[in-house]
Amino acid sequence: MNPVSENLHPYVVFLPPEQKSKILGAIFGSKSAVAVLRFSLSQGISNRIYQKDLVRKLAYSNKTIIANLKALTKLGILTEEMKKIEKENRAMWVKAYQLTDIGKWFALLLAEERDLSEKEKAEIFQNLFRAYIKWAKNLSEELSISKKTLERVFTEEMQ
Repeated sequence: MNPVSENLHPYVVFLPPEQKSKILGAIFGSKSAVAVLRFSLSQGISNRIYQKDLVRKLAYSNKTIIANLKALTKLGILTEEMKKIEKENRAMWVKAYQLTDIGKWFALLLAEERDLSEKEKAEIFQNLFRAYIKWAKNLSEELSISKKTLERVFTEEMQ
């Protein structure tokens, strides 16, 4: 019997160990934080999202959304910037947010596989593989495992 059924998918997120509990609590302890990540997915995972759009489209108060944006920014899930927008011959400044690399991983935990293109899936897998290889390389150095040993294991498994 296969331990992972067809309906289950392994999800891996690399977290800074000193902030693990804070990050997980900030995201999954709040429906509004999850809504911010889902909104970001709907806009395109690499695109900016604007505070005014979140306030207008999500069913949460301005205060709740701003508190979540501040918390997610402080934890490194989002980056924040001020953008100058020209509207009706007037310059306006708006707050824009964008998912960081770790923020993208959390957003992707919420994504439905059917909503991702084959290209996006391939890119996600390659990024995950690269991150895992870097992690394994660093750990192997700490454990005094030679690169040749890792290369041998990799070659054996790829055959």
